[in-house]
Amino acid sequence: MNDEFEELAVAIDAINERVGDLMYDALRSQARDSADLGARELERQLAKVRRALTKAQMTLRGLEIEDDL
Repeated sequence: MNDEFEELAVAIDAINERVGDLMYDALRSQARDSADLGARELERQLAKVRRALTKAQMTLRGLEIEDDL
């Protein structure tokens, strides 16, 4: 079961990196045009997604540790 949790955690990490890239694209768009409210809102939403993915990844890795006990 630990391998399955780790596999999911790795997949979430890859998605998290992709979301991070999109977030930085939105930040660059904001830097080019500070009035771009759509990019600002997108960056905020992507930041929320990234936090949720990080939490999911940490939870899976926590389950892995608890399963070892």
